[in-house]
Amino acid sequence: MGNFKDLGINKGLIKAVEELGFTSPTPVQEKAIPYLLKGKKDLIALAQTGTGKTAAFGLPCIQQVDPKIKHVQTIILCPTRELCIQISKDLLKFAKHLDYVKIVAVYGGTSIENQIKSIKKGVQIIVGTPGRTKDLIRRKVLKLDIVNKVVLDEADEMLSMGFKEDLSYILDTTSEKRQTMLFSATMSREVRSISKKFMGDAEEITVEKLNSGAKNVEHHVYNVNNRDKYDTLKRIADFNPDIYGIVFCRTRRETQDIANKFMNDGYNADAIHGELSQGQRDEVMSKFRNKSLQILIATDVAARGLDVDSLTHVVNYSLPDDPEVYTHRSGRTGRAGKSGISIAISNPREGRKLRSIESKSQIKFIKQEVPSGKEICSKQLFKLIDKIQKVKVDDKQIEPFLEDIYSKLESLSREELIKHFVSSEFNKFLDYYKKSRDIKSDNSSERKSKDFDRSGRRSKDFENLSVNVGRKQGITPIELISLVNRITKSNEIEIGSIDIRQSYTIFEIDKSITKSLIKASSKLDHNGIDLKVNISKEKIEKKYSREKKDRRSKPKRDFKNKSRSRSRNRSGSKDRRKYRD
Repeated sequence: MGNFKDLGINKGLIKAVEELGFTSPTPVQEKAIPYLLKGKKDLIALAQTGTGKTAAFGLPCIQQVDPKIKHVQTIILCPTRELCIQISKDLLKFAKHLDYVKIVAVYGGTSIENQIKSIKKGVQIIVGTPGRTKDLIRRKVLKLDIVNKVVLDEADEMLSMGFKEDLSYILDTTSEKRQTMLFSATMSREVRSISKKFMGDAEEITVEKLNSGAKNVEHHVYNVNNRDKYDTLKRIADFNPDIYGIVFCRTRRETQDIANKFMNDGYNADAIHGELSQGQRDEVMSKFRNKSLQILIATDVAARGLDVDSLTHVVNYSLPDDPEVYTHRSGRTGRAGKSGISIAISNPREGRKLRSIESKSQIKFIKQEVPSGKEICSKQLFKLIDKIQKVKVDDKQIEPFLEDIYSKLESLSREELIKHFVSSEFNKFLDYYKKSRDIKSDNSSERKSKDFDRSGRRSKDFENLSVNVGRKQGITPIELISLVNRITKSNEIEIGSIDIRQSYTIFEIDKSITKSLIKASSKLDHNGIDLKVNISKEKIEKKYSREKKDRRSKPKRDFKNKSRSRSRNRSGSKDRRKYRD
């Protein structure tokens, strides 16, 4: 099939998609749209972000709306507010020439009363997050008894976020005669389970794993030590002055911390994550879409629903554990026929993770050297020169001032004038890189330095201590970590290997805090036993490797502090629905 006319959609929809610049359907649209239009059988579609899923289910749902019925006929469920908003906006664009189609988005973080008013006015298509949809059903505002179509978009993500019970509740309120469409990036065990429970004999279609723009994406990797990750990120941004990209972090805390550093260093950047209010998130995303922001620092979930075609870079500040997530991230650049670069900032111990991503995503990372200060300054200077050359000069406006300007500058030669101009614009930048050290990329990710022990730490930074509680006193690695946190009144102390013996425990700890820990421990007890911490010369034999578990304790999340600016809340809560629906 070469165009949308061949898929069977009506003239109003064809006109809308053509106005949006869509010339030919994507593979998932070619497979899904004719199938959904011709029958009422269920559909399972395995397709990733960026493959055109919204049009694949949206166009048939809009076309099959009965204009005589001012009641909910289709409900579309998705995991996040951002994606909910994005889908509803796309559907409204598709339906712009069909005045009778009413679409309402329902999601948390905004007035439920306004959403109730919109529903009561009459609506045929609801796009909602599971939490808010369930709330409206319980309030008896949303009645799904005659719903004939249900779409589960990003089903794998909804289930991973803990929405299984909500989805079950919603689906149980709809007619058994409904047509169910499930769209997911992967067919996990949970997705398969819910499809068997709530779907009939469904057709299953699969499109290529990689996003359509993946062939236009180069994959670069910078292997650096963890302490150099942020400086590497800065240098990447400075070396690419026209960068327009997303930096992906693992946690909300890391996201906000990096954004704060970036903004303090003068970069045009901001953060988006689950702790921001809906208004704050909308503001940040609006700025990014209109390019008021060059760089967005985000978590994977917060970035869902953010569909921007002109991204130049995607940066993985923290590599994901799942190669599928990397594919999601990298597929956000290189779209609409443009080229893009996906960057991984990796430490020397992540070689196995990189190889796994290469194997499962069918890509090849190109190893890069971190740009030197000289290289960056050269790039920035010539960018400035190019900008000056392209400036449009209005002779009439500037003419009245030229005589005074010439008079003021006549003492300077051509060469001196250029030097003065460049220096005025660039001195601060030059000074920074003059004083900064070059970062050496460590491309030997397969090897571990002799300076590192088995846990990946520099042995010279750690010291063995003993504490007078062991297996007899019921101590565990987790309890030891908690004990250290209690003694030091900190949850950021680095703890290495742990050797729990019958009546005492030996453990590795950051050498810089040894004295203060020993001093503070004398004032505390563990289950009635006065603590005694001393330097130990014994070797650690039985190790609880930090390679398997991060030994920094994660404090409980404070959901009361929703302030975006300089947020310091720590990640750790498993109740994701509270802030995502």
